[in-house]
Amino acid sequence: MAKFNPGEFMRQVQSEARKVVWPSRQETTTTAIFVGIMMTILALFFLGVDTVFGKIVQWLLSLA
Repeated sequence: MAKFNPGEFMRQVQSEARKVVWPSRQETTTTAIFVGIMMTILALFFLGVDTVFGKIVQWLLSLA
């Protein structure tokens, strides 16, 4: 089993951290707006699907 070297570990962490590419403010804003729009569209879609299935179940239960 290899020995754990904290100094080598920290050097590797710093080396990997230098490779991270952070998004610009414009990219972050655009992505956040896109996520908000998609979330709204999907929420409305699933509200519609749930309403339709709810009406179908109510209708089926009224037949019994």
